[in-house]
Amino acid sequence: MTAQPSLSRRAAAELIGTAGLLVVVIGSGLKAAELSRDTGVALIANSFASAIGLGLIITIFGPLSGAHLNPVVTLTSWWSRRTGGEGLGGREALVYTVAQSAGAIGGALIGEVMFGRTPGTFATQVRDGGHLLIGEVVATAGLVLLIQGLGRTGRGRFVPPAVAAYIAAAIWFTSSGSFANPAGTIGRSFSDSFTGIAPESLPGFLGAQLVGGILGLALAALLFGTGTGAGGGTGSRPRSRSRSRFGRSVKPAPVDGASPAKAAYETVR
Repeated sequence: MTAQPSLSRRAAAELIGTAGLLVVVIGSGLKAAELSRDTGVALIANSFASAIGLGLIITIFGPLSGAHLNPVVTLTSWWSRRTGGEGLGGREALVYTVAQSAGAIGGALIGEVMFGRTPGTFATQVRDGGHLLIGEVVATAGLVLLIQGLGRTGRGRFVPPAVAAYIAAAIWFTSSGSFANPAGTIGRSFSDSFTGIAPESLPGFLGAQLVGGILGLALAALLFGTGTGAGGGTGSRPRSRSRSRFGRSVKPAPVDGASPAKAAYETVR
């Protein structure tokens, strides 16, 4: 049996991974706005860079912590554990959420400093209106459904590119721009930039994301059942060796796994 990383190492992976994600999102937004006055061009550049960065971060940190990078994803993992599947315990979920939130704020500040801006300036871009909140519900529900669906159907190895592609698309097809991440949303309130969100807009967005997470879980249960497989993470940690139904040697998830039931990173022997 391969020893799983300690909770402190997993929390560090969540903190660093979420910080990296915010550096990518905010940094690419600042660079795009610096190079083009065309909002559409800037959004193309920002969505492209954000999707690539997210996919790489999930790939790097998935084997350590599951690469949740998002409190909603962590809460779905915790719920999976409560309903008899694989996932995080309550203490682990709390530690993950704190690490993600701290990492998001730190990443936002780093992004600001990189471009010679004063760190800690709150965003002034107000994002309100019921249509934007509906966009956040849709964006978050779709993200949770994607992760849960791939995990419950044994295709967890596709999660990194699938999540990256989904976010790139959702930035465009949702009215809100698909924040879909409470920690990331809080972090982006610390950047008065193209990608920022004013603090007064946070309650609505955070509430919509929570509703979207619940809706995504409900849809996953309706479509794929409530099997014991999906841990709710976007990546998987190392697993001990066992045989798959296709005759390959893979590593099964630990019981408390922060990963989907099927390995996102199967090791073919």
